[in-house]
Amino acid sequence: MLYWTVVFFIISLVAALFGFGGISESTADIAKILFVVFLIVTIVSFILGRRGRTRI
Repeated sequence: MLYWTVVFFIISLVAALFGFGGISESTADIAKILFVVFLIVTIVSFILGRRGRTRI
């Protein structure tokens, strides 16, 4: 997911370089959303992974 965040960020930078403001803004928003989702998934995985296994 972090890969796609970087891809959309690069697309946003290239679009801004060529003067496509609308496309640049849209891809930057998508990159921000993907990054937030990545952070949430990472934090949840870290918390659930720290619980450890319980023996029955």
